[in-house]
Amino acid sequence: MALALTLSTAVAAAAAGVSAPSAVASAAGPASASASAPDAVQQGLNALVRKDGAPAALAAVRDGQGRTRDYTAGVGDLATGAKVPVDGQVRIGSNTKTFTAVVVLQLVGEGKIDLDASVDTYLPGLVRGAGIDGRGITVRQLLQHTSGLPDYEGQVDEAAIRERYFEPRELLDMALGRRPEFAPGTKFAYSSTNYVLAGLIVQRVTGRPLAEEIDRRIVRSLGLRHTYFPAVGDRTIREAHPHGYHVDPATGKPADFTELDPSAGWAAGQMISTNSDLNRFFTALLGGRLLPAAQLAQMRTTVPVGDTGMASGLGIFSRPLSCGGVYWGHGGDIPGYETRGGATDDGRAVNIAVTTIPAGEGGTRHVEDVVDAALCR
Repeated sequence: MALALTLSTAVAAAAAGVSAPSAVASAAGPASASASAPDAVQQGLNALVRKDGAPAALAAVRDGQGRTRDYTAGVGDLATGAKVPVDGQVRIGSNTKTFTAVVVLQLVGEGKIDLDASVDTYLPGLVRGAGIDGRGITVRQLLQHTSGLPDYEGQVDEAAIRERYFEPRELLDMALGRRPEFAPGTKFAYSSTNYVLAGLIVQRVTGRPLAEEIDRRIVRSLGLRHTYFPAVGDRTIREAHPHGYHVDPATGKPADFTELDPSAGWAAGQMISTNSDLNRFFTALLGGRLLPAAQLAQMRTTVPVGDTGMASGLGIFSRPLSCGGVYWGHGGDIPGYETRGGATDDGRAVNIAVTTIPAGEGGTRHVEDVVDAALCR
């Protein structure tokens, strides 16, 4: 079964019981919804648990004045029935790609990386395969998923990631054994392989581990106190968190996947965070606190993602809102957790996490519907 770190969904959801839902105002400000009026976000989370089978759903919603409201539904542990921790830590999967892209673009702004230079400029001779040549692929194409490089994810067995550590080069080798999807720069196709290479370029240029660069340049800079890149061999989640589940193909029952080795994600999907920290990250990014204006403009220059209405920038996607305009974010899946959300240019933000990867495209769409409801209310 394929490792799920991307925007797609690949496994069936676990059926779960429902505990009493809750919505609380954070210390950042008062609740924005009337206590007597139906709350679309809470109703949406309840539906994700009752109808879509997510064991738990969590959300943090930030309004344009910086006030935050936190929500939970379901149970945090199927074995004990424990409550869902408010704003608990979760594995954020491919949201990691945006962190990696920010570091690359900061290095562009510092004159250390050229977006239109070839991958071979920084990793000479590394990207070679059947019809694949790093001399014809640019850094920009990596960040925008227009390189044509095949995705390594389908080559990784989900059962293996619970215990096994993967070196980035192993992940790359899985992809380079296959032919390219298309000529570089001619199409869009999502591939985590692009971000393994982006992470390797960061390490080559800086001489430091990617995790240290993300921590120094983003996490500590913004004060993201609940966000980190797990160290080698760290299979746990440090702070209060809901358990994550994956349907065991042998039994058809939900198996606890909370603890696993996330190295199969690395620069494409290894990080842990909270919904509120992700809101702070995306609002700071769009507000110009992480990138110079020129690099932020490059990040926001997009190509269409088929006929979905989505568009791909450099490490970030825009999605249309039902109330008009767009929001910018990423999202991520990793066994046990799915996250969706982003921010608008006027400072509104929402991130939602569920503790299993929803079954089929409909499940993910339902999570994105709650994001839309939160940003459009």
